Amino acid sequence: MVSALAVKADGFDLSPEQPNRVHVERSGPAAKAIPDGFRFVTPGTFTVAVSPGGPPLATYATDAKTVVGADPEYASAIAETLGLKLELVPVAWADWPLGLTSGKYDAVISNVGVTEQRKEKFDFSTYRKGLHGFFVKSDSQVKSIVEPKDAAGLRIIVGAGTNQERILLKWSDQDVSAGLKPIELQYYDDDAASLLALQSGRADVIVQPHAQLVFIAERDKNIRRVGTLSAGWPDRSDVAITTRKGSGLADALTLATNELIRNGAYAKILERWHLSEEALPASETNPPGLPKF
Repeated sequence: MVSALAVKADGFDLSPEQPNRVHVERSGPAAKAIPDGFRFVTPGTFTVAVSPGGPPLATYATDAKTVVGADPEYASAIAETLGLKLELVPVAWADWPLGLTSGKYDAVISNVGVTEQRKEKFDFSTYRKGLHGFFVKSDSQVKSIVEPKDAAGLRIIVGAGTNQERILLKWSDQDVSAGLKPIELQYYDDDAASLLALQSGRADVIVQPHAQLVFIAERDKNIRRVGTLSAGWPDRSDVAITTRKGSGLADALTLATNELIRNGAYAKILERWHLSEEALPASETNPPGLPKF
């Protein structure tokens, strides 16, 4: 995966100051939807956990201490919409569920996908599509991957045990059933080895979470997108603000997101972080999630 340390790339502002961050006004309807009995970790402050796993979603800025990225900026816009201050709490990805249930923070905004299993313990307010990206060498003859037949016979790099591996194995089975060549899946230990295999011609395509590859493409200037894949293929799978089950905050956060969509701030945030492909038409509270496998 991409390093959690800030890595420079043209087109991405990783400065701690964030001078071009999108700001919004308080929305009365969203703020009023916060339940009267809801108690924030710190009164008047929206305390949000985020995992600085890598740009453009969340990473450490050039000062090596400020967390910046699409998720922190979105958290800032939500806080402003609700009329609250924002406090970001950097956490390891594995630690967010326990921290949220124990009341260390009010919400998690860190690329958490909606799943049926997670819905047993948490509430969700969606804010982005969960997408994987198909990327190839800039001079590749592969132009577009939209459906299984487009990937037949290709050598595709995936992470072992990932959701994209599970999906592409199904795609390969469909191709074989249709009389086409199977997909050849390849596995490497890290991003550097994967990208080297792609550039050397040992592989045709790399599939990873879309946002990661968007950043790498901007940084390295030698790969390009040829398609996206829903994390819930054949269904949609969304990324959501995560809150404690039954806390009552989810509906207010859904209203806040829909206000950001209506006033255009949402689109500006995604565009600023090169993630417009992941835009949702509307936010939902607790939509269907990925099933248990």
